[in-house]
Amino acid sequence: QVQLVESGGGLVQAGGSLRLSCVVSEHTFSTDTKAWFRQAPGKGREFLAAIYSNDGRIYVDSVKGRFTISRDNAKNTIYLQMNGLTPEDTAVYYCGAKVGAVSYSVSRYDYFGQGTQVTVSS
Repeated sequence: QVQLVESGGGLVQAGGSLRLSCVVSEHTFSTDTKAWFRQAPGKGREFLAAIYSNDGRIYVDSVKGRFTISRDNAKNTIYLQMNGLTPEDTAVYYCGAKVGAVSYSVSRYDYFGQGTQVTVSS
């Protein structure tokens, strides 16, 4: 069983920054890829970034250069550093995990946390 718990969301002004955290509880090496997603009101869940074997990383174009995914294996924690936030970044942010190869597709991910709300004011 894999459990993911996000934290770090909140209210921030446009142009500001937030760092989200996701604590992962799992049997050693049970999942290979960790990722961040978001879901804005009335929209589907959107893939943002993933980190996988040997610290490889992928990003969706809309956040490339603004968001950075990282991890601390000693703390079993995944991070999403978000800079240059805009009101369009307002959403519930989720971390997720999957077995096997990295993917941009939300439906390929096996586990999700409960999410943390990020609100960006103009």
